[in-house]
Amino acid sequence: MHSLKYYLTLLCTLCLLTVQAQDDNTKNWGSEAEDTGPYVTKTFKSTRVINFQTVETSGNRMLDFTISHRFGPINSGSYESYGIDGGASIRLGLDYSPNSRLMFGLGRTSHQKMVDGYVKYSLLRQKKDESMPISLSLFSGIYRTSFKDPQKNNNGFDKYEHFESRLSFVHQLIIARKFGEQFSLEIAPWFVHYNQVDVITDLNDMYGLSTAMRFKFSKKFGVTGEYAYRINKYSRNNYYNSMGIGLELQTAGHIFQVLLTNSIGLAESQYLPYTNNRWTNAGIRLGFNIGRSFQL
Repeated sequence: MHSLKYYLTLLCTLCLLTVQAQDDNTKNWGSEAEDTGPYVTKTFKSTRVINFQTVETSGNRMLDFTISHRFGPINSGSYESYGIDGGASIRLGLDYSPNSRLMFGLGRTSHQKMVDGYVKYSLLRQKKDESMPISLSLFSGIYRTSFKDPQKNNNGFDKYEHFESRLSFVHQLIIARKFGEQFSLEIAPWFVHYNQVDVITDLNDMYGLSTAMRFKFSKKFGVTGEYAYRINKYSRNNYYNSMGIGLELQTAGHIFQVLLTNSIGLAESQYLPYTNNRWTNAGIRLGFNIGRSFQL
């Protein structure tokens, strides 16, 4: 009954957003209007590929509302309807840009009860005349888990006793290029720091390199993909590189994406270092992202 109420509420929210989008003619994510300026636009259709950040920022004075949902792993079997019945995670996010170059974001993820805040700045923008061949954005995020220590009673102390013990940080340099009208590619060196790790032998610092792509094969449809390579050995536990593929549908005011990923975490400090499922054993999750933009 609880799950039914949850999905009905989510469905109603999506329907309301769709109705509102029918009368909104502002320039937004789904717009295919020709841009006659000097800069290459729409390298990616939104500020995220699947989980990963893109080089994009929101438009001038645009507020973006995003719902991200991941079901359970497919290898949970038929009893769990191959992930549909349980083990899901969801993130609600708000992003705002006052000038189309600087963007602020806030989000709440159900997995580990994570609250995140970040800032992204578009430092360089690819130009049509090739005088600037790439776009480059800087990203920094701070994350706080609200999760309670499950071993508090057994151990006699709370590992989250201090506020700073709940914090983690992510920094990325995002470099992208749009090749023609259909194909876009980006790479992003990343660095993750946890103030406190769960195992004493784990390192607090983790770093790697992610890549992402988008191929648009019509005005409304495109495919996206992402992959994060972890460079240093920071834990004795088995973690895997985050990977996802998605099919996106573009409409006026909306980006809707159906996807598969091996990451349950929806915050950068979760999926970059701590993805604990892999594609080779069907530890992948069906999910979707839906975004709606508002002109303020």
